[in-house]
Amino acid sequence: MRVGVLTGGGDCPGLNAVIRAIVRKGVQEYGYDFTGFRDGWRGPLEGRTVPLDIPAVRGILPRGGTILGSSRTNPLQAEDGVHRVRGNLAEQDIDALIAIGGEDTLGVAATLYEEHGVPCVGVPKTIDNDLSGTDYTFGFDTAVNIATEAIDRLHTTAESHMRVLVCEVMGRHAGWIALHSGLAGGANVILIPEHRFDLDEVCGWITSRFEAAYAPIVVVAEGAMPSDGEMVLKDESHDSFGHVRLSGVGEWLAKQIERRTGKEARTTVLGHVQRGGTPSAFDRWLATRFGLYAIDCVRDRDFGKMVALQGTRIVRIPISEATAQLKTVDPELYAEAGVFFG
Repeated sequence: MRVGVLTGGGDCPGLNAVIRAIVRKGVQEYGYDFTGFRDGWRGPLEGRTVPLDIPAVRGILPRGGTILGSSRTNPLQAEDGVHRVRGNLAEQDIDALIAIGGEDTLGVAATLYEEHGVPCVGVPKTIDNDLSGTDYTFGFDTAVNIATEAIDRLHTTAESHMRVLVCEVMGRHAGWIALHSGLAGGANVILIPEHRFDLDEVCGWITSRFEAAYAPIVVVAEGAMPSDGEMVLKDESHDSFGHVRLSGVGEWLAKQIERRTGKEARTTVLGHVQRGGTPSAFDRWLATRFGLYAIDCVRDRDFGKMVALQGTRIVRIPISEATAQLKTVDPELYAEAGVFFG
């Protein structure tokens, strides 16, 4: 059997650990051959491949990014895209395709399997932790650790100057990174997309913090929105999956806070630093387990499934189920954080 592997969407720590586990078990235990597809779905769409064997994956476990490259290419939007993908898979003698990615990458895999019979297996990857059916996605833990360390550092400089520091983190339309890093870092305000915020209330919390002789830290997810406004965007352009480019709410919020409270406010946008660098121990462990179980799906010819973490067990669920809706922060979880606001 020859198995294709691709990594799509935004890069994140742990991708190489998955690739390594898939290839090591697939070659050593099942005798499979592997083909790596370059740059996400662009690889099967354009026939761009790289050799993928045990020497190719040696030493990549601690490396961030992906040795296969990635992109936000959507073959379903390309001219004759499905036909081209199927043709290139056939040309490479691919018997099964493992797609490692988030909502968009796996959404394509679900469509190709359900509507066109392409034998796909999914592995959930995103720092946003917003895929349904799995308790955690790999990449999330590393992003939270990076954001938490940044918040820890912001505390000391904020208190040295007694100013408001706003830290904008990623997450798109889910507030998992903001909530986890904000709680772990002792933020005084945490703003997430699932709960529209009231500027007067935010400024009240900030004023209360200054009255206690401490400088406030505000953690805001890039998709957070004010109760009387709209989402703040970098620009109005869209990618091939129809997504706009987020970020900008941190700077906007700092200006509003400064204007309303008279306190100096500064913004730190963590951006892509959350996705870069070496993966945490947890993400290496989770990504490796996902890879081991994904190649077992291929062995069992259990296609159209995604491996998922539920508790401590790795299970299989339909890819379409995992991508049907975003997994967002439960209001009760967010309410727990409210104890520390202000």
